Amino acid sequence: MRAFFSDDQLLHQPRQFMRAGRLCEPTDVPARAAALQATLATRGIDLAVAPDYGRAPLETVHSAAYLDFLCEAYERWQALARPGFEPGVEVLPNLSPYHNGKLDQNRRPDCPTDSVIAQAGYYLGDLSCPLGPHSWRSILRSAHSAVAAADYVCEQGDGGMAYALCRPSGHHAHSDRAGGFCYVNNAAIAAQGLLKRFGKVAVLDVDAHHGDGTQQIFYQRSDVMTISLHADPAGYYPFYTGYANERGYGAGYGYNLNFPLPHGTGDAGFLAALDSALDALRDYRPQALVLSLGFDTYVDDPISVLAVGMDGYRGIGERIHALGVPTVVVQEGGYEVDAIGHALDTFLSGFAPAMA
Repeated sequence: MRAFFSDDQLLHQPRQFMRAGRLCEPTDVPARAAALQATLATRGIDLAVAPDYGRAPLETVHSAAYLDFLCEAYERWQALARPGFEPGVEVLPNLSPYHNGKLDQNRRPDCPTDSVIAQAGYYLGDLSCPLGPHSWRSILRSAHSAVAAADYVCEQGDGGMAYALCRPSGHHAHSDRAGGFCYVNNAAIAAQGLLKRFGKVAVLDVDAHHGDGTQQIFYQRSDVMTISLHADPAGYYPFYTGYANERGYGAGYGYNLNFPLPHGTGDAGFLAALDSALDALRDYRPQALVLSLGFDTYVDDPISVLAVGMDGYRGIGERIHALGVPTVVVQEGGYEVDAIGHALDTFLSGFAPAMA
C-alpha cells in the first residue's frame, strides 16, 4: 500500500466559518493531517510526496474559469482595499445567485462578470470555504495527492491500493463551486484518473455528509457509479441533495445511489446500509474503486449527527478489502482530532489485514 501527502497541504489555515448564523473557529485545521500522518508512521507506511501535476488533472472535472477564480481570488480580494473600504482577511461571499438546478444542465455557465465580489458569491457555495493567502497551493497539492494515488493504482493493476491523505477535503466541490470545506473534488479527480486504465469505476462515499459535488460531476454518466452513505440531509448539510430518489439523469440514470441514514445511526445500522450499497456495487462490477473516507461519522465528532464507533471503521475496511478491486482511498472529513488517527488505524486493520 502506498500513501501520498504534501506538506503544502498544511498551508491552508482558515480563520472562520459560519455555523447557524455565528462565525466560529474553523474545524478543518492542519492538526487533522498531523494526526493521520502519525498513524501512518506507526504502521510503517511512508508518505510519498506527489509530483506537481499542475492544473491539468483538475481540469478533467472542473471548469477553467472556476479554477482561475480559486487561484487568483485572494490577491484580487486584497486589491479591493481603498480608503474607507477594507476587505476581510479571507475571501468570503456576501451574496448567492439564484440557480434553477435543472438536472439536464451538466454545469452552469461561467460567472458573467469579472467582479471578484460577484465571483465569490457565484463560486463559493457557502460560508465554510474561505480563501486565504496560501489556500490555492494547499488545494492544488491536495488534488495532486489523489492524482498520484490513482496513478499508482493504475500502474499496479489488479492488486493496487493507495491512500491519499487529502486536506482540504473534496467531496462537496462541484464542477464549478466550493462548499463544505471543499474546493476541488479529489475523489472525482482520482476516479477520472482511474479511467485511463479501468473501463468502469465506482466512487463509494462513507463520510457523514452527502457527497453532493461528486454526485453532480458524474450524475449524467454511466462509466462512474456514485454511491453515498450519509446522515439524512433533511436536517443536515448539504440539505438540498442526498435523497434516495436521486438516481442519475440521462445516460447516468441508475448509476447514482444515496443511502440517507437516520440521525443517531451507529455501527450496526451503518454497516447494514453499507452491505446494501455493496450489493449494488457488485452488480455494477467496477474494475476500480475510489473510497471517499470520512471520520465525521464518529460518535464524538463535533459536527456529526451519526454515532459510528471504532468497530464500525474496522467493518468498513473489511468490507472494502473483501471487494477485491483496485482501490484509491481518498480522505474526506473527520474533525475530532484526538480520534481520527485511531479511526484510520482501525479502518486499516480491516482494509489491509496483512499490515495489521
